[in-house]
Amino acid sequence: MTPPAVERYFAAVNAEDWAAIREVFAPDAVLVSVGAPTRTGRDEIAAHFPKVLAALPVHHDEPTRVVVAGAVVTVEIHFSGRTSAGAPVEFDAVDVFDLAGDGTTIERLSTWYDTAAVARQVRP
Repeated sequence: MTPPAVERYFAAVNAEDWAAIREVFAPDAVLVSVGAPTRTGRDEIAAHFPKVLAALPVHHDEPTRVVVAGAVVTVEIHFSGRTSAGAPVEFDAVDVFDLAGDGTTIERLSTWYDTAAVARQVRP
């Protein structure tokens, strides 16, 4: 079963609900994203997502496998989308969530995917 904080995260990303993204993270949360600077705190994290997804106006993260080990949740994801020019983009990724003790917020998120393969699809 997927923890509610993780479900809220994916719902917010897919809906581009950046206010909801902000609230699903703990106040001092950390986002470690391959190929990008580490973001700390709700405001930095919430500002990260619209910038990263600006080149992909159509996007969807589909969790395909969820592994829960206490407060750590690992999610395999299939990403599909389209660039602003209409080119398709698809790749697989892994997100590792560290949840707060009560499980209602995310304290740390690390995202892992092949940045070179994604860049080849996004850049003309």
